[in-house]
Amino acid sequence: MNADEFRRAGHELIDWIAAYLEGVEQYPVLAQVQPGDIRAKLPRHPPQQGEPFDDIIRDVDEIIVPGLTHWQSPNFFAFFPGNSSYPSILGELLSAGLGVQGMMWITSPAATELETHVMDWLGEMLGLPEAFRSTSTGGGVIQTTASTSTLVALIAARESATQGRSNAAGVAGGNLVAYTSTQAHSSIEKAIRIAGLGSDNLRLVEVDSGYAMRPDALAAAIESDVAAGRIPAFVCATVGTTSSEAIDPVSAIGEICRKHGVWLHADAAMAGTAAICPELRWLLDGLDAADSFVFNPHKWMLTNVDCSALFVRDRAALINSLSITPEYLRNQASEAGAIDYRDWQLELGRRFRALKLWFTIRTYGVEGLQEVVRRHVALAQEFAGWVEGDHDFELAAPVPLSLVCFRHRAGDEASEAILDHVNATGRAYLVHTKLDDRYTLRMSIGQRTTERRHVEQAWQLIKEAAAEVAR
Repeated sequence: MNADEFRRAGHELIDWIAAYLEGVEQYPVLAQVQPGDIRAKLPRHPPQQGEPFDDIIRDVDEIIVPGLTHWQSPNFFAFFPGNSSYPSILGELLSAGLGVQGMMWITSPAATELETHVMDWLGEMLGLPEAFRSTSTGGGVIQTTASTSTLVALIAARESATQGRSNAAGVAGGNLVAYTSTQAHSSIEKAIRIAGLGSDNLRLVEVDSGYAMRPDALAAAIESDVAAGRIPAFVCATVGTTSSEAIDPVSAIGEICRKHGVWLHADAAMAGTAAICPELRWLLDGLDAADSFVFNPHKWMLTNVDCSALFVRDRAALINSLSITPEYLRNQASEAGAIDYRDWQLELGRRFRALKLWFTIRTYGVEGLQEVVRRHVALAQEFAGWVEGDHDFELAAPVPLSLVCFRHRAGDEASEAILDHVNATGRAYLVHTKLDDRYTLRMSIGQRTTERRHVEQAWQLIKEAAAEVAR
């Protein structure tokens, strides 16, 4: 493909993407295929000669699109929003076109400095403590996902707890303990395993009636481990759990962590974006006690995956945990103290992710992004009101932001049948969780193009499914 062919294909692809996003509502939200269907339509062997771009696009239409679950649909209410936007897509395209490898300042100074600057913008937008800014002792870095961000924070906590001797005799992972709530994301346990602490050294702390971590239970667990000669090393507080959007009391948890010298990580992967609205910034109360904080712009801030924003209070703790410098990476800028983001992450290489975040913030502005959050929160609160006002349904958890957990009063079987019926229509997609071991439906409202009519349609589908189940 030469430059002229690239121009033609590029225009065609942009037109295709625009048409897809404009018409995505017409597709069944949940992919209507069975395992193996897509591969059965693909050639068994790779082509020996190159194929025309038009043939590739045709196969996208005929093979790929029917096998997609359409995360950009306004009728996608499952899991969490996985938003994209036109400026974010353009930023991603530019990143691919530039093709830079931003592992160190010297390998692309603009990639590093733009990321530092945009992360400081995010800190300002969310009202984060000054310690998380690059102008202080901390700073921010774009990771792939919150799972990776949590693992990176855990490694820094491990090294801090052992003074960098985590592999030395007597202070290996077997003596370190981590804590999170029973409602925390599964990535916490995965990180514990990867970092070498082991699942047996993860304490799942009990929650209150609103599914938030109980500080008294955390304090008791830490004190018990200290008495047994173990080393409490890491606490993860969740600001917006996946199951119910419960918000752990970060202030009280922070006091306990300070008392015992334990690293506090705050995971606000989904909910953190809400803090761009001053009236919702209460959800980050107590963050001044945290050592690290993560939220994902690729969920609710219209920036396509992958873009996870990790902030640390002390960047030296992170860098000292992850920096290994062979001779071939040494250079004057690094020796002089320039930021090298390779030392802030697991991988050596890194893409120019800051571009898509920069494009998105500049295009929408803070007020435009705030409007999106406020609209979604208002829709969720209205939906919760419909549930409360219906004699067949009940709320299963508080609704602080944009996730509504509810169930049918007839019990688990009825709720599960309703979910299956709604998803089978292709006109909406929801998923479930279990709260207090009871089957619970989740209505996550956060897609860029979701309007009130889409939420109304979903509620009507739910009501029709309930009537069908009752027959």
